[in-house]
Amino acid sequence: MAFSTTLYNTFFQRNSVFFSTVFAGAFVFGIGFDTGVTAFYDRWNRGKQWKDIRHKYSETAAEEAE
Repeated sequence: MAFSTTLYNTFFQRNSVFFSTVFAGAFVFGIGFDTGVTAFYDRWNRGKQWKDIRHKYSETAAEEAE
């Protein structure tokens, strides 16, 4: 019961703090979800994306690598 009381007094008692907590949590979740999905997509499609095969078709990329 002490945890729920502390949680209520910290985050939910004042509307401004609750509002800020919700928006900050949504912002952090959005960035984390986007990063996770992008990492999964890149790993799933490794070798098929332009960034992976650019060196085969672009002369400037080969020159920059040297």
